[in-house]
Amino acid sequence: MLPMIDIIKLSEKQKQQLIRLKTKTGIDNWNVLCRWALCLSLAEDTIPPYEDIPSNSNVEMSWKVFAGEYADVYLAVLREAYKKQSSQLKSVSLGEFLKLHINRGIGLL
Repeated sequence: MLPMIDIIKLSEKQKQQLIRLKTKTGIDNWNVLCRWALCLSLAEDTIPPYEDIPSNSNVEMSWKVFAGEYADVYLAVLREAYKKQSSQLKSVSLGEFLKLHINRGIGLL
């Protein structure tokens, strides 16, 4: 069984992108935008490109805050995608896999 994700920490670049999105959309919560980013990225046919994404901003949220009342659903979808795509990435953990998808999704938003 894959490990649970406790804390999601964003990079400074992601934070700046989300600040712009918050301004344009009027959506105040990081977690809502990050959920949308995850879903957009998971909907893509390709795996997200691997990159070392630093956790160098002051934006962090618990898995419970990130996923909200549908935490079990998000985790099930994420784990299924991880099982399908992780062999094509170089030994990434489930947490890193999540960060890659959030990163690509923020760019798509």
